[in-house]
Amino acid sequence: MIRLQKSEWAFFGLIFVYSFIPSFGGLIRVLELAGGPQIAPMNPRALLAPTPIILHILSSFLFCVVGALQFLPSIRHQRPAAHRVIGRVIAMAGCVAALSGLWMTHFYVFTEALQGASLYWVRIVLGTSMLALIIWAVIAIRSRNIYRHSASMVRAYAIGQGAATQTVIGITWIIATGSEAMGPLRDGLMIFAWVLNLLGAEILIRSMLRPAKRPQKKRSLIAVRPSTPREET
Repeated sequence: MIRLQKSEWAFFGLIFVYSFIPSFGGLIRVLELAGGPQIAPMNPRALLAPTPIILHILSSFLFCVVGALQFLPSIRHQRPAAHRVIGRVIAMAGCVAALSGLWMTHFYVFTEALQGASLYWVRIVLGTSMLALIIWAVIAIRSRNIYRHSASMVRAYAIGQGAATQTVIGITWIIATGSEAMGPLRDGLMIFAWVLNLLGAEILIRSMLRPAKRPQKKRSLIAVRPSTPREET
């Protein structure tokens, strides 16, 4: 039985709500594509190629929500085996989320109001980086390098949580201005959300993670026999 502290419950609850905000619309879309009633506005891209968007929604939700458990010290310390199993699950989910996101970015047709050239390339770079970071994290933990593993997963998680921060910024913009941001402004706000997440990740890494100190090699002490003064001849 894992006993979580109150601060850990609060942290997990916050991450769950934060991740669920952008996932709510996506989960509704998944239900619609599965044959449920149409609630959200029709999306022609989802109708023409539903598999990538379904994979992306489900894998992203799994990566963000279940991935939050990996930040809880109680699970890492009390149930290291569970930490490893969860790690394998979210690593696969994160790879699926990154790959499906890259597929949709490149193959889906977006209007300029929804995705300009800058947002396209940022999505390509970050999706590729997220995939590379997860692979590097797996390699690092197999090499027993906990610092590199943790730092890589924190950065990948920050990229994966981009949609949550984008949703919060988008809602805030609508409340402040009364209209939805479109075109280059929308692209800029979405890119800014990733910048905030990655900045937060770097602050977290530098404040809470410490690389393991390499053991110092002991200097070999060579006993030197003191020289005796030469005898006078």
